[in-house]
Amino acid sequence: MPEKEKSKRKQTKKKKPEDIQEIIPPLDFSSFVLPFYTQAVIKLGLAKDPLTNKEEKNLELAKRSIDLLGLLKKKTKGNLKPEEEKFLDACLHQLRTAYMEKLDIIKL
Repeated sequence: MPEKEKSKRKQTKKKKPEDIQEIIPPLDFSSFVLPFYTQAVIKLGLAKDPLTNKEEKNLELAKRSIDLLGLLKKKTKGNLKPEEEKFLDACLHQLRTAYMEKLDIIKL
């Protein structure tokens, strides 16, 4: 086996669980919104589920995540910084548009 292939094999060794460091997200508003946003994106079938590595569409669960973000918007009205409100609005707009497209309500 050539030396280059041997060195490549050594470089691609799997890391042990204790060698992998978890990333701790910043403690801010986006860290609260992103899990709901990501869940909705996955359930809309726009991204693979990281647990199954498959695209699985479940519009009922997607709507639930979108509705939870809508509830968060309602309950935090007047208490968010402008950039936080803009971020939440953008997430909701993207998700609602994708949801309506999946239901064939709109065509993009």
